[in-house]
Amino acid sequence: MRNSLIQKYNIAGPRYTSYPTVPYWNQETFSLKKWKSSLIKSFNESNHKEGISIYIHLPFCESMCTFCGCNKRITKQHDVEDVYINAVLKEWSLYLDVFDEKPIIKEMHLGGGTPTFFSPDNLKRLVEGILMNSKRAVNYEFSFEGHPNNTTREHLQTLYDVGFRRVSYGVQDYNETVQKAIHRIQSFEAVKNVTELAREIGYTSISHDIIFGLPFQTIENVEQTIFKTKELLPDRLAFYSYAHVPWVKGNGQRGFNDEDLPTPEIKSKQYELGKKLLTQVGYTEIGMDHFALPTDTLYQSMVEGELHRNFMGYTPSKTQVMIGLGVSAISDSLYAFSQNEKSIESYYHLLKENMLPVNRGHILSEEDLVIRKHILNLMSRFKTSWSSKAFNFKELPEVISRLKEMEKDGLIRINSDSIEVTKKGQPFVRNICMAFDLLLQRNQPNTNLFSMTV
Repeated sequence: MRNSLIQKYNIAGPRYTSYPTVPYWNQETFSLKKWKSSLIKSFNESNHKEGISIYIHLPFCESMCTFCGCNKRITKQHDVEDVYINAVLKEWSLYLDVFDEKPIIKEMHLGGGTPTFFSPDNLKRLVEGILMNSKRAVNYEFSFEGHPNNTTREHLQTLYDVGFRRVSYGVQDYNETVQKAIHRIQSFEAVKNVTELAREIGYTSISHDIIFGLPFQTIENVEQTIFKTKELLPDRLAFYSYAHVPWVKGNGQRGFNDEDLPTPEIKSKQYELGKKLLTQVGYTEIGMDHFALPTDTLYQSMVEGELHRNFMGYTPSKTQVMIGLGVSAISDSLYAFSQNEKSIESYYHLLKENMLPVNRGHILSEEDLVIRKHILNLMSRFKTSWSSKAFNFKELPEVISRLKEMEKDGLIRINSDSIEVTKKGQPFVRNICMAFDLLLQRNQPNTNLFSMTV
């Protein structure tokens, strides 16, 4: 029965870090002027109430990992650091000109690329430059992604000293054959070292990323990786499916052949075994693909009904405004999205012209805002309701009709004014969200856009 469900529902679909998803953004109704107006409105509504989030994209890596779908620039030349940090701080100054008052920063995340490509001093200069004309929220959370091979004690101490308390390490898999295929070779000892260093310095939340469905990866490989992870017991885990999208990322995901990848059935077994083992260790599944110990803020936010999802993934609390700084970074004002230039050269050029380096975006319609609420509820809480008028929309009967087959398969329960995702249905939550995705339903893609849901 399980395999037949996988065969039935293993289709290409979005991961829903946003709605509308990026391929369905309407460029015709978007403009930089409208983006700024939506941002001012949202900032004025929410800055004092909840603060804002900042995501900073640091794109440089010294080598290419073939599993990676991020925007990156491969180089061993570290003279790029100063120029890039100056550009990001210039972009931030342009946003400060948009706001009427100092922003209150609740969340800051350094992602990549490889943030620890940058020297500790340069990272300190970047963070202090952001904070110079801002305030920190009382319950702020600063986090960064660290590469186990190049994160030093100095990196950890420097970022701790400017307020960082969470660090995430990309582990992927400990098997050497898998590591060679994805061009990400790092020992268990390296991961252990940086995990213990972070704890010693005082970090309160340490996260590991583990991926299943990688080339040459067996069920036994996943099992061994989780056994090793148990030794280190990170506070939080991202355990997610490898997204094979070589048509989007070019040669970056062509370091192996398609036939080297596990079948959907094997991937599902990897996921089920991983979930079972993590639960036995003491982790609780949070939303989709995430696990946390009861002491971690992600778990606590789930219990309190505060779990949120945005372009940074799952976060313990919501901010209405998220500013993305750096090349290709995405910003969210609730009422609109914008994405920066993907080319570093274009990004630099617009900043020299004193222009926000926005390349594209989307202004959300009233319908978009309602659907977005439903999809966020499903991704964060595995349930949603239309008992309130604000959550109702005219295509609702259509959506319920599409969900009937999933109800028959035991993936959801449909009530008079709500739906709930069952335990059996949680691995298929992306498929359930697709039933609500009116833009996708009206315009099914005829080319590859998304990874497979299983």
